[in-house]
Amino acid sequence: QVRLLESGGGLVQAGGSLRLSCAASGHTVGSYGLGWFRQAPGQDREWVASISWNGGSKYYANSVKGRFAISRDTTENTVDLQMRNLTPDDAATYYCAAARYGGPPSLDVKYDYWGQGTQVTVSS
Repeated sequence: QVRLLESGGGLVQAGGSLRLSCAASGHTVGSYGLGWFRQAPGQDREWVASISWNGGSKYYANSVKGRFAISRDTTENTVDLQMRNLTPDDAATYYCAAARYGGPPSLDVKYDYWGQGTQVTVSS
């Protein structure tokens, strides 16, 4: 069983930066694809970014492309999301997820394990 725990959320000013981290425990996620999703109040869950099991491929939603960067550390069993130039539209609860198998990285059904989320608030 994989457990995921996000951290790093908080309140930032528009234009600011924030780095989210997701730590996996219980099992290595070294062979898993990893992703980040977010959900704002009253909104559907939205895919943000994913990284392949070996870190060789990274994928981003158009809304965050060029501003966010996903990375993973196999040794630490973590996946991070570096967010820059944040806007109020980025405010949401951010979730990390792990997928045992391949598939389109943007599909939430691909992911088998989910964290509890960390909230990001962006002031304008």
